[in-house]
Amino acid sequence: MAMRLYEAYTPNTRRPATLRLAEATVCKPCRKLTHGKISRNGRNSTGIITSRHRGGAHKRLYREIDFRRNKLDIAGRVASIEYDPNRNAFICLVNYKDGERRYILHARGIKIGDVITSGLDASISVGNALPLTKIPLGTAIHNIELKSGKGGQLVRAAGTVAKIIAKEGQLATPRLPSSEIRLVSQDCLASIGRVGNIDINNKDLGKAGSKRWLGKRPKVRGSAMNPVDHPHGGGEGRTSIGRKKPSTPWGHVALGKRSSGKRCSNPLILRRRRGS
Repeated sequence: MAMRLYEAYTPNTRRPATLRLAEATVCKPCRKLTHGKISRNGRNSTGIITSRHRGGAHKRLYREIDFRRNKLDIAGRVASIEYDPNRNAFICLVNYKDGERRYILHARGIKIGDVITSGLDASISVGNALPLTKIPLGTAIHNIELKSGKGGQLVRAAGTVAKIIAKEGQLATPRLPSSEIRLVSQDCLASIGRVGNIDINNKDLGKAGSKRWLGKRPKVRGSAMNPVDHPHGGGEGRTSIGRKKPSTPWGHVALGKRSSGKRCSNPLILRRRRGS
């Protein structure tokens, strides 16, 4: 997808690089598949901020995405390719033969009018969903389930893709975009192809206001604060943080500490991702 650049008539148009939504259909979302989304602004059920620097996003509707792909052996035709404000990938509205309509993730190469299916007998073509046991080695996949029937949880962002590198017994071994290699049951479903909108990494918002529309509030460096507000604060002029390692406002180690804790799925991870 081509990028759109602007002439520098004003400071706001000096840097932005946006996507040309040529693939997306100009239409309103399916009313039955949308509902209101309440912004929590990074707060928990008691109103305490648990995730900082959030709030003030544009009002939006949530589109219900079919990550399960459990409409088995029923063909559906792609009616439209739409922009979704809740994710960086596009979505497709699929009309099934039995009259039901669902949203799915847009895979690169899918066009309006294409027919997609899910099930054991589905062909190895872009957009179809099959169990890992039916997908050949080396096939590009996305929207991978971790537990059969739960719905896709892996490889859902724009431009991401995974590949199956091995199969043994009841387990398959996909290589994820983060370079992590893990074991997944061959009964789990995965969609064929790569998630669309691959040029999303070339997008440049250009101004702080665009970030505020996305619900991201300004961040202040800890070294610019007072000692009472942050462990890095205080001192005369530009000083070092005064600690062996960078820390969070609550004194915990910020960099270098493993972010992945002890989980039930750890024995299934053959090679961890970078930085975990």
